[in-house]
Amino acid sequence: MNDNQVVDAAIEAGFIDESATTRAKLVRLSTVKRERIDWLWPGYIARGKLHVIDGDPGLGKSTATADLAARVTTGKPWPDGQPGCAPSGVVLLSAEDGLGDTIRPRLEAAGADLDRVVALTGITTVDLETGEMYERMPALPGDIGRIREAIQQVGAALVIIDPLMAYLGGDVNSHRDQDVRRALAPLAKMGEDTGAAIELIRHNNKGGGNNALYRGGGSIGIIGAARLGFTFARDPEDEHRVIVACTKANITAIPQSLAYHLVDSPEHGCARVEWHDGPVGYTAADLLAASHESADDRADRNDAAAWLRAHLLDNGGEAEALAVYKAGEKAGFTRDTLKRAKKRAGVKAEKGGFDAGWMWRFDDEEGTEGSTKGAKSAPPGTLLPSLPSVLPSDDPTRCSRCGGPVWLGSGKCQGDCS
Repeated sequence: MNDNQVVDAAIEAGFIDESATTRAKLVRLSTVKRERIDWLWPGYIARGKLHVIDGDPGLGKSTATADLAARVTTGKPWPDGQPGCAPSGVVLLSAEDGLGDTIRPRLEAAGADLDRVVALTGITTVDLETGEMYERMPALPGDIGRIREAIQQVGAALVIIDPLMAYLGGDVNSHRDQDVRRALAPLAKMGEDTGAAIELIRHNNKGGGNNALYRGGGSIGIIGAARLGFTFARDPEDEHRVIVACTKANITAIPQSLAYHLVDSPEHGCARVEWHDGPVGYTAADLLAASHESADDRADRNDAAAWLRAHLLDNGGEAEALAVYKAGEKAGFTRDTLKRAKKRAGVKAEKGGFDAGWMWRFDDEEGTEGSTKGAKSAPPGTLLPSLPSVLPSDDPTRCSRCGGPVWLGSGKCQGDCS
């Protein structure tokens, strides 16, 4: 029985007055110094805060975080083009990859300054029964002090724990909220004290669900403890591209989603990350919905997108939402299918005015005909509105015979062409 348990037992037995052993700590807010968030990567990584990255295996999460680590060590600009930080150290805890054959090559491929990176691979301790020395993996929360020492050794601005579940102590049930919070609270405090941003990597669970916050493995308390959370998911329109979308932001507005793909780095014997220019239009909710979409649903959405583009073109590029729903219903599309097709068609919804309803119109930022604004950042696969006057014969969205729109799911002409 430890000291706390002895005191608790004495209080419960009535031998000690609890009021004599406890005292509330009160802080008057007028005495608190106002502070701003100290950003490592503005909008995405905050110094001294916990961050969670969720995603399925095989998406390159560890390769992407190696890329971020390299940027921290060299001060290179961030993936969205923002200026980099002052060159700083990085602490890695990696339970799944080898240092020599995987982690070092990834960092070298990303251009990291390896002298600024340390890997915390084990804790040497004494077996109290045998007196022998042995090495074990670091465990949270017991070895947070060792992580602090590593941060101080290299002046680390970033700590990456990959994956989190491998480093939770044996007495921590990762599915029990109280256990998780007890393990992560001192880790968060350590981050706050040292100013190091802490990235916790998780694999997605096998469950479905309609909320991206619940897709990461373990207790909801994990994402609850984080100040920023992100999900990594395959681009629904391009299987070679990965979208990074924010799932939670307690300390800032939701940042824009970004995208990358993996390319081979033969000289290093591994893959490296290439980030795409500009933000992409997917949200975490979009990615989750797409993961639940069947092949038939996807075909219906594509057909609805082609119909929607043609309908708006016939109506001068915009139409009232209710009118779109009514016309779409006559064409065989439900309201939900049309809503899902909106992004695919490059269409946005805007309030028509104080007394007017919602209008659906082509999104200029997605690249309407005659405008190059935003065309570079439109996601691959986005159907950009185009005038039907001059059409290439191999345009997959148009009938090769009459030039009219086709149903993308089946490739059949929407008109009377046969």
